[in-house]
Amino acid sequence: MKIAIFPGSFDPFTLGHLDVLRSALNLFDKVIVAVGYNSSKSGFFNPDVRVRIIEDSVKGMKNVEVCSYRGLTIDLCRQKGAGFIIRGLRTTTDFELESVISQANRNMEPGILTVFIPSGHEYSFISSTVVRDVLINGGNAANFLPQGVDIDKYLKEKEC
Repeated sequence: MKIAIFPGSFDPFTLGHLDVLRSALNLFDKVIVAVGYNSSKSGFFNPDVRVRIIEDSVKGMKNVEVCSYRGLTIDLCRQKGAGFIIRGLRTTTDFELESVISQANRNMEPGILTVFIPSGHEYSFISSTVVRDVLINGGNAANFLPQGVDIDKYLKEKEC
């Protein structure tokens, strides 16, 4: 069974992420979308909420698991029996950064390969940063988020 980890901060999970995930499901038997905890960053949504947003986004999709994790992605791959890491690309700048990270991962664990999947051109302008900015400023981010995500519910939880 070919298992891949699709790691990221996913703050929040966007249509671009969903597009990459759908492409990955054409290549792998199972894809685990993994929300990483980064102790040096305070996210817009906490990691538990990000997991719930992703679960809303992938409802009905087969062979997708959603989890959160701390530490190295390579260690999560070992724990889950994954031989691949999925990285979505929007721009050449993304490729330059992701290439360096993939080389470091390959050095630590030669048996785990990173697979780069470009997002469709219709999603290449969507970033979590842009979506957060829209949300922070009271705009409507629905055009950037997967159907089934009630972002207003998560924003209200954030206010409590």
